[in-house]
Amino acid sequence: QVQLVESGGGLVQPGGSLRLSCAASRNIFSIRVMGWYRQAPGKQRELVAGIRSGGSTNYADSVKGRFTISRDVGENTVYLQMNNLKPEDTAVYYCNALTGAIGAPIDYWGQGTQVTVSS
Repeated sequence: QVQLVESGGGLVQPGGSLRLSCAASRNIFSIRVMGWYRQAPGKQRELVAGIRSGGSTNYADSVKGRFTISRDVGENTVYLQMNNLKPEDTAVYYCNALTGAIGAPIDYWGQGTQVTVSS
């Protein structure tokens, strides 16, 4: 099992920055993919960014060049640096851990943290 605890959300003006943190309860090297998802009111949850155990990353097109996912293996923590925030980035952001075998994946989710971009 993996427990995930997010922090760092809040209210920010357009063009501002926030950094989200996700602390995992076990060594993140053992987790296939750590990711950040978001869900806006009335919309489906969508992938924002992911980082694999080997270190490769991927991003949604809407956040490329603005958001950066990173990790601190010693702290078992994954970060999402969000710059040049836009109102459409407003959502609840969830940390995700994908574990298990290729044919039998297991997902774990954090409780979510609210990000609101508004003037």
